[in-house]
Amino acid sequence: VCYAEFGVRVPKTTGSAYTYSYVTVGEFVAFFIGWNLILEYLIGTAAGASALSSMFDSLANHTVSRRMADSVGTLNGLGKGKQSYPDLLALVIAVIVTIIVALGVKNSVGFNNVLNVLNLAVWVFIMIAGCFFINGKYWAEGQFLPHGWSGVSMILTLMVPYYAIDTESPLMEMFVARGFYAAKFIVAIGSVAGLTVSLLGSLFPMPRVIYAMAGDGLLFRFLAHVSSYTETPVVACIVSGFLAALLSLLVSLRDLIEMMSIGTLLAYTLVSVCVLLLRYQPESDIDGFVKFLSQEHTKKKEGILAECEKEVCSPVSEGEEFSGPATNTCGAKNLPSLGDNEMLIGKSDKSTYNVNHPNYGTVDVTTGIEADETENIYLIKLKKLIGPRYYTMRIRLGLPGKMDRPTAATGHTATICVLLLFVLMFIFCSFIIFGSDYISEQSWWAVLLVILMVLLISILVFVILQQPENPKKLPYMAPCLPFVPAFAMLVNIYLMLKLSTITWIRFAVWCFVGKQLPVKP
Repeated sequence: VCYAEFGVRVPKTTGSAYTYSYVTVGEFVAFFIGWNLILEYLIGTAAGASALSSMFDSLANHTVSRRMADSVGTLNGLGKGKQSYPDLLALVIAVIVTIIVALGVKNSVGFNNVLNVLNLAVWVFIMIAGCFFINGKYWAEGQFLPHGWSGVSMILTLMVPYYAIDTESPLMEMFVARGFYAAKFIVAIGSVAGLTVSLLGSLFPMPRVIYAMAGDGLLFRFLAHVSSYTETPVVACIVSGFLAALLSLLVSLRDLIEMMSIGTLLAYTLVSVCVLLLRYQPESDIDGFVKFLSQEHTKKKEGILAECEKEVCSPVSEGEEFSGPATNTCGAKNLPSLGDNEMLIGKSDKSTYNVNHPNYGTVDVTTGIEADETENIYLIKLKKLIGPRYYTMRIRLGLPGKMDRPTAATGHTATICVLLLFVLMFIFCSFIIFGSDYISEQSWWAVLLVILMVLLISILVFVILQQPENPKKLPYMAPCLPFVPAFAMLVNIYLMLKLSTITWIRFAVWCFVGKQLPVKP
């Protein structure tokens, strides 16, 4: 929901959370988010290709891996065990998908929906069919959660002992272990559908993020080149596809997934932080993002893709409404369209949330009611629950009233509290994970420290709650501020710290490499 609000703040853009951050909170945070989104998409593509390779190998009864090991040989240090073979099949899959993306084939929403329905249907089949083969003895005698909470699956571990799980294709092989061979091919259909969506979902946005960052001078400028033939950022496609293919060839699926997780979780954490920061800032500090998007940012874009985006997605002049279907003058097949914008906003009326409307973000154009006069459903329910004591409680707790507006001072207070909240949550999650032995032994100092940190986190959240929110009305806004973004931060930080040490080292190296890249203002 925080990511969705970020997207609505800066609609019709290339570059996902990177562009949202660049426009709203500045270049430094935007580069950090964009660089980690590239890591997420890069490794997501490699992981998808590697997983598809493992699935095809499993369908062929592991003849592919055996023949590869015999013909190519095995090497040490590939991250797949002491002796492992280079996964040439994964490399070929990654190269094929890269070629498809570079040629400008549009990622059809309908095609993706069909694949997602197939994937979901197979998951339902796995859970229902698996219930007929479960055996409680596999959880007995110390076999329940043998390695803690990380990665444990109920149906899988009740069908196959945890030590006998196939590490390459566990969901397909668990039915084979119980004699249900037909189920293996049913699961394979879902695997192909899900992994194909994952591959396309990673490789389609990655060149666009690279293109946006290169256009802003945060990456090499040649990566922003757009082919006049395919109307795609073809150089970014080739470079990202080559790197993904190389990773899928040499790195294990498990290591790829852990690296992808840390990039994703960090990006979502920063998005949650940014939503908290923006909602409590005065209008003067954030009212320039629409103008920036519609004027300066479009001027900075170069090449055919930028010109097409301007012609297809922007009104002819400021304040002018869309009078009909947009005309794609350059014939680009993969650019944002009016239809995409309608799906994002969730409104068929183009005039309702036009970013060029003078009252966008402040007044509901359909009713003319200011944002502060409209109450969300949660607040209405709370009023009904508490009754007349609601207003008395608000005054005693120091909560802002309807007419209160953020100032520079309250915005500064909210910013300090959010940053302190981030640091404190990091320390809290670190202690919960790495000091769990002391907590489980109920050492007095450990319990006291946990209680103290919980109290400090609660106080910071309450202080943020006391600050007046910006009255800007958006087509979608994250509910229950500041609790939802704060909870998202806590969960994401906890999950990041649960990842292995080597993953953090690799991540630090990735960030260091990004820091050394030339930056042009």
